[in-house]
This record gives sequence, structure tokens and C-alpha cells, in this order.
Amino acid sequence: MEQVPHIVTEPIDAPPQPGAETVSAQEVLGTPVDGTGKRIGILTSGGDAQGMNAAVRAAVRTALHLGAEVFAIYEGYQGMVDGGDGIRQVGWDDVGNVLHRGGTMIGTFRSKDFREREGRMAAARHLLERGIDRLVVIGGDGSLSGLDLFRAEWPELLADLVAAGRVTRETADAHPALMIAGLVGSIDNDLVGTDMTIGADSALHRIVDAIDAIASTAASHQRSFVVEVMGRHCGYLTLMSAIAGGCDYALIPEHPPADGWEDRMCAELRRGRQAGRRDSIVVVAEGAQDRSGAPITAAYVRETLEQRLGEDTRVTILGHVQRGGRPSAFDRWASTWLGHAAAHEVLSATADTEGHVIGIRGNRIARVPLVQAVERTREVPAAIERGDYDRAMTLRGGSFTEMTQIFTEMSEPPTPHVDGEPRRIGILHAGGLAPGMNTAARAAVRLGIDRGHTMLGIRGGFPGLRDGKVSELSWADVEGWTALGGAELGIRRSVPEIEHLYSIGRSLEEHRLDALLVIGGWNAYQGTHLLWQERDRYPAFRIPIVCVPASIDNNLPASELAIGADTALNVVVDSIDRIKQSASARRRCFVVETMGRYCGYLALMGGLAGGAERVYLHEEGITLDDLQRDVARLRASFDHGRRLFLAVRNERASEQYTMDFLARLFDQEGGERYDVRQAVLGHVQQGGDPSPFDRVLATRLVAHAVDLLTEELTAGGDAAQLVGLVRGRVRSTPVARMHDLMDLVHRRPRDQWWLDLRPVVTAVSEPADQSSSLI
Repeated sequence: MEQVPHIVTEPIDAPPQPGAETVSAQEVLGTPVDGTGKRIGILTSGGDAQGMNAAVRAAVRTALHLGAEVFAIYEGYQGMVDGGDGIRQVGWDDVGNVLHRGGTMIGTFRSKDFREREGRMAAARHLLERGIDRLVVIGGDGSLSGLDLFRAEWPELLADLVAAGRVTRETADAHPALMIAGLVGSIDNDLVGTDMTIGADSALHRIVDAIDAIASTAASHQRSFVVEVMGRHCGYLTLMSAIAGGCDYALIPEHPPADGWEDRMCAELRRGRQAGRRDSIVVVAEGAQDRSGAPITAAYVRETLEQRLGEDTRVTILGHVQRGGRPSAFDRWASTWLGHAAAHEVLSATADTEGHVIGIRGNRIARVPLVQAVERTREVPAAIERGDYDRAMTLRGGSFTEMTQIFTEMSEPPTPHVDGEPRRIGILHAGGLAPGMNTAARAAVRLGIDRGHTMLGIRGGFPGLRDGKVSELSWADVEGWTALGGAELGIRRSVPEIEHLYSIGRSLEEHRLDALLVIGGWNAYQGTHLLWQERDRYPAFRIPIVCVPASIDNNLPASELAIGADTALNVVVDSIDRIKQSASARRRCFVVETMGRYCGYLALMGGLAGGAERVYLHEEGITLDDLQRDVARLRASFDHGRRLFLAVRNERASEQYTMDFLARLFDQEGGERYDVRQAVLGHVQQGGDPSPFDRVLATRLVAHAVDLLTEELTAGGDAAQLVGLVRGRVRSTPVARMHDLMDLVHRRPRDQWWLDLRPVVTAVSEPADQSSSLI
């Protein structure tokens, strides 16, 4: 039996409290979960969303791992209504090789029959015929509303079925209640109470890829584009794609523009061109409207731009391409975690358990009351319809409102009024390269200028500061940096040596730097800590300093996520997909090595999202007993028909049991059962354009960093601080606490939230019967 994680339930409109929103999956353990003798059904309903397959796979395999029997219900609720082959028992192998697929393998349908009581009665009968009284439903608010109604009506439906002689009293008495768990599959990210719904991140990938492509052709012709994205009542995709794509203007349903918005939009686009932009891109949500409730269409925006600016303007309506394609790394690992939690929820539920939606809040699993979640979600369009836009924005959450303001500040060329001499803020990269550093630098320059500062780029890290490689950056200088990988300011891993501190101090004084923004990895943090330590000896260091985390290793203090880690994770998962495809015609064991030094974030999350059977981490270590068990598992599974076994190894998992050792061991012990290949992903993980998540994260963290520097400069302070994302909120931490938060020997945080996902890997990769599991 597996321990079920205790998950905090809270009102979805509760103000976020540090440490009280949710708990991690392993912080508090509840009672053991035993699925023996229990049967659950799993269905997907409503619009499809990338990541649904990952959730289905995880729910099925977790339930089987716990000893339950599992039935897939095909074509949504209609499968329950029709019965027959619409409800089929599934095994471990039936959900293999689906993580990379878009859509939903068990189909979806908007069932009219289920909306009628007679249809729900038929559905109940067909479930009872198979002994199913537990359901996991993945869908939107309509699907979840139907689920809650079905649960509430269950006793009455059974009574009517017994009275009609369609089921026996014994059968009804054996299943007196329907136990449920809901997961939200919606690319719109429109459910109030959760941070991200299944499919939203993948849809954002599709949109930002399109915007990046459009931007290049638009700039070539000095042309304007209007891009329409999905979102009838939710502007999440519009807002975040506009930020991630470096766009000029966005129109969202929750925050309609004031009267005369056409003049303002055109004026801002004209100023952008004057500031150096060669293109203009406006993103419009399909449900955008003005303050009177009149729709704002992409066609109307195009006409407005052509008439008032005299520019050649084109419209691109992305449509259902946003739903298609492979799910992103996030939509694989997060959906897997959600499916695992949903299986625990229904298998541990009792007859009086309230129905819940399982979601993610602040990188933690949380459950919110289903009825309340649906009611609050539907309150958003109601608030929009009655013109209560403040309420609509409040329901979307503080971070949504915050990002709306940040986008406005970054997209509109500033006309700041500054009393006295502008303060001079230097921007510096240090440590290893991380995708998203350019995005962060661009955000810093534009937000800093908007606040009246003079922004200066320091080229080549701390050595560049020592050597005086400092120059002013204008609004136009950082145009186009949002989507660029690499680091335009240059980067060095060097930490200042003691003998260089005097030169650095002189450079700070000569260039009249009033504050320093450091963006980078562990060496960036070490360099900042050194400057802070040496303030008494070097008065020039007594300036405000803020560190922003940027590292693909995701190993920095005071932040649960670092800029660049999501991009690297997507590279890892894409590489695993290709590796698995290359092995499809052979019986093969692959050992894949990721970067990360002593931090196993990329290995664990990449293995979870890529469908690995085994993940080796330095945090856990590798023992000879572990390897003996792994060899025995390999032999048994290939003897029973397995075609592929995937192991993912963190590069520093073990100094003795190296990548080559593992490959040779598995090859030697496998005999003729399979052959072994190894793949070291290497520095490809540091390359490429930043993912949408990393672009948004960079913008959000830097906005807070610039605000902190501004506050310190205004107050005459000299605090040195770290900015980071903790439980979904941006927080600051004094540099003085940095070493207390770290395992300094292994250069990783003492508390790593993602380690709580280790049981999930086991649950979805190891069936109760080890001889099963074909991939």
C-alpha cells in the first residue's frame, strides 16, 4: 500500500498565506491507500487539451499500482450513457507510449444526452453493471458541473433504477455513493483557484512560436500584424503571449480598454516605431470587447491600424492549432502529478467525501471544492457582462493583474518625469548561460527607463565590471531581445577574486553606478555575496544589489524556479522523444544523461515528463543493491515483451557508477535480450530560444527586482537581496541568508520541492506485477 499525501483544502478565494496555501506532496502523510477491490472510471470531456493523455496515463497506472481495477470511458460522458464498448477495462500497457501525443487517447464529446436525467440514469446503470462507483473526470467547467450533479443525484438515480427493476437492490446497496475527482483540461487556463490548467502551457507554446515567426516577417517588411488567440472569457493566453512575444498591444476580456482606445493604441504603436521598432504586433483575445460590451474583432483592429497609421496590416487567426501538437514538458509532468493525485483522491474517498478539483497552486498539489471552483469560474464572464471589470480581474488573481500592468509598462515607450539626476543601474550576467537572460535584461532596461532610471549594460560579467565595460542601454537597444537565446551582454563564470575587488570598486565609482542588478547562476550569487561581505572595506559596494535567478540547473537559493530551467527541460523531453522514436524498431535500453551538476531537477522532471522507468539522482545516490534490482527488472520485463527501457541519470548522480558503467552493466547482464545505448545531452540544454514560461518568469522576477532597487534608491538604502518565486509568489530574501539556505558542498538548496515527485515516478513506471509494462 502506498501512503496518500495529505493535501490541504482551502477556499479558492482565500488570500495567499506563506506556507498555508497548500502543502507539498510529502510534507504530511495520511493513511495508506489500498485500491484492492475498488473500481474506477476515467474519462475526458469537453474540449481537448494537450496533456490529457499524461493525466489519463498517470491516473490509470497509479490506480493499478495501488491494486484497483480501472475502466476507460470513451467519448466522454456519452460513453457512460451508451455503455457497451464505451466502457472498457484497461491495463498497464494500454496507456503506454502516449505522453508525447496531443489530444486525448480515449476521446472526448459534448454529450447532450448526459444533460438529461434519463441519460444520467443510463450512465449510472452502465457504471453499476461494472461495479464502478469512483470517477476521475478531466474537462472544463461544464464537464465538472455535470460531474458534481451526477454525484449529487447518484442516490436518487439508484433508487429509480431499483424501482424500475433495472438494477438489483443488492447492487445499489453495494455502491451507495459516487466518489469523484476532477482535473481541469482547458487551454484557456480559466478555472479560478488553480495556477495552471492542463493544456494552457502547450497552447502558449503554439501561440508564441507563431508570434516569433510572424515578428520576423513583419520586421522584414515594416508591417503590422493582428493576432487573434483563443479565450472567450479569459485573457490568459493573450496577455502571456503578448509578454512572451514582445508584442505592442493586447486586448483581453477582463480588462476592456477605455473609450477612445483606438487613439491610444495607434499613438503607442506610432511611438514604438519612432523608438526603433520595425514591426507592430497586436494580440486580441477572441472574446475581447470594449467597455460598452461591443466585440473588438481582429478585423476591426486591422482596419483601425490601416486607416489611422496608413500601415500595411495583416490578420492571423491561430484557431485550433493552439489545441494541437505535442504537449510541453510542463503539461506532461504536471498532468502526470495531477493524475497521480486524482487516483489517490478517489481511492481514498468515502461516501461522505466532498467532490474536489485537483489543481496546482504554487508548485504544490491542492484540492479545491468543485462546486465553489465552478461557481467562481462562471462568475468571471458574469462580471464582464455586467461591466464589473475590477471583480473579473480580482477573480483572475493578483499575478494576472500584476502582469497586465507590467505589460503596459514594457510595451509603451516611456515619457518619465524625473526630479533631479536619474539614478544609474547596472545590469550584469554571471554564472552559466541560461535561456531567458536576454528576456530578463530587456525587461530590466525597459522597466528601469519607465521608472526614470538610466540603465547600463555591463558586458562580460564581473570581469567586465572590473575592466569598465559599461555602456548605457536605450529602449531601442534591447528591441527583439525577448525571444533571443544566449546573452547579448555576454557572460562569464568568474567569481571576483580578492585582488580584483579594488578595481571593481573603482569601476563602480567611475561609472557612477547607484545600484546593481545581477542575473545569473550560482557564481553570480557568490559574487554578489562577496561584494556584500566586503562592504566595510570597500564603501563603493554600499549600493542596492538584487540577484535574479537564471540557471538551467534550478539550484539557486530563495527561488523554487530559475529562469532557463523550463527551456532546458523542454530540450530534455524533446530529446527523449527522439531517442524513444529511434528505438521503436529495436529491443533497446537507453541511458540518458542530463546536466544539473549535483541538482537532479532536470533528470527527475525530464524522466517524469519523458516516461522514464528509472531516474538516478545524486540526492538519492546509487547503491549496488539498487543496480541489482534494476538489472533484475530489466531482464524480467524484456523477457515478457518489453521493447524499450529508459533510464535518466543526473550527471553527478554517482562518481563511481558513471554513465558508461551503467550502460556496460546493463549490456553485460542483458545478454541477447536487448542492446544498450547511451546519450549525453550536454550543452544543447543551454541553447535555444527561451520557452514562453521562462520569458514570463524572467519578466515577472525582473519587475520585482527593479521595484526593489527603486525603493532602496528612493529611501537611500543599500540592501542586498535575492528575488525568487516561492509557492507561486515573488519574494525577496536578504543576501545575508543565502548560505543558510544552501547545501554549499553540492551547490543546491537544502529544500527542493520537486523531490516530492519521486513517488510519482515509481507509481507510473512500476506496475504491481513487474513482469508487465511494455512501452
